[in-house]
Amino acid sequence: MRAEEFRNLEGAEFGAKEAEIREQMFRLKFQLSMGQVDGLRKYRALRKDLARLLTVQREKEQAS
Repeated sequence: MRAEEFRNLEGAEFGAKEAEIREQMFRLKFQLSMGQVDGLRKYRALRKDLARLLTVQREKEQAS
């Protein structure tokens, strides 16, 4: 997702999206540990999405 899409989210949606991304990352990390390498790109993309989400969330906290 792009940062603009995260900026359009409201308070409760941040928590739901963060939980969803963390769940996907957990599942992919488990698959990677089992030797399935095809999820590495997806894991990296999710890690960046999580960082974007947390950054936008922090920006909103500081703006208040």
